[in-house]
Amino acid sequence: MGQVNALKAARVATFTYFALNGFLLGLWLVHIPTVEQRTGLDHAELGRLLLLLGLGAFLGMRIGGKVTDRTGVKFVLPIAGVFCSMAALLPGLAVNQWTLGAALLIFGIGNGLMDVIMNAHAVVVEKHYKRPVMSAFHATWSLGGVAAALTGARTLSWQLSPAVTLGVAAALGVVVSLVAAKALLAGKEDQRVQPTGKRKVPRRIWVMALLAGLVMLSEGAANDWSVLHLQDVLGAAPQVAALAYGAFATTMTTGRLLADRITARVGSVAVLRWGAVIGATGIATAALSPWVWLALAGWAVAGAGLSGTVPQLFSAAGHAEAGAAAANVSRVAGLGYLGVLAGPAVIGWLTHVVPLNIAFLLPVAFCVVTALSANVLRAEPAKDRVSA
Repeated sequence: MGQVNALKAARVATFTYFALNGFLLGLWLVHIPTVEQRTGLDHAELGRLLLLLGLGAFLGMRIGGKVTDRTGVKFVLPIAGVFCSMAALLPGLAVNQWTLGAALLIFGIGNGLMDVIMNAHAVVVEKHYKRPVMSAFHATWSLGGVAAALTGARTLSWQLSPAVTLGVAAALGVVVSLVAAKALLAGKEDQRVQPTGKRKVPRRIWVMALLAGLVMLSEGAANDWSVLHLQDVLGAAPQVAALAYGAFATTMTTGRLLADRITARVGSVAVLRWGAVIGATGIATAALSPWVWLALAGWAVAGAGLSGTVPQLFSAAGHAEAGAAAANVSRVAGLGYLGVLAGPAVIGWLTHVVPLNIAFLLPVAFCVVTALSANVLRAEPAKDRVSA
């Protein structure tokens, strides 16, 4: 009974870190228009600075993976949570492109550290449960984004500065990270990513990593630009524009809560393929809509479609090779999160030559490529699959 309670507590703690990470990132995202205006940047300049956020996240993931291998999740995850929380305040203090660039780089490192370590702990919890639970953790991350959108909409309506809102969130995050640490699993030998030596990485792992990058870049387009899209292209008020990210994150959460059951019925290939198709349809609808309400509906459809795609790629990578599950998940997650955090910079660059809404057709194309490549999951050895 004690072990069962400890496992449940560890699962709750993992939910907590995922929700906190989604909340911190989401709160920055809904403040992008305000920070952009205060620092005097245009879309293209902001796009270049968002690249620093992605670069920092990628560096944080590389560092986090190596440190976790040596020390174990229980020790490093609370530290990563505290660091990420404190770093979330920095963009709110930026006054020009240089200070914002430095702030986004540091925040990216903190986000990357926390992200890869909490996913490593999620893999451990899933192995102990002996059934799929990864989608639920990612749903909680999205739920954190929903909470951030609602919080941001309210604080923006109160005309609070980003520094005040992000500062309160940072203090809350520090407390939550330290309290949740008590329930983390302590077995270092279970939590650590096992080294694979010089074993050649299967080609399909890199294909899945590439697809994760494309899908999560499409997510990143919604995360980083949907609010600006409604505000700048369709003329929505700031508090209304913030709901674009909220609509996307809400359907993303709902879809991930249902993803495991749907996968059990139709299979991972169908979830990836049709999810990408629905995602492309939603993004295209939002991009081409002349009405705010239809654009909100489009972002909601996009969130529903993309919701189940990434967990399928993570799960397939984790079960592709015996003895190399965590290492393969790290490869797919690393490229994927590089896409979600750094990829949207491409949207900013495209605004030099096309309007923002037309630039969204790029992630639409990426979703189509993903749908056409979904059969990469079919090669998954049946003996390595986790039963639903």
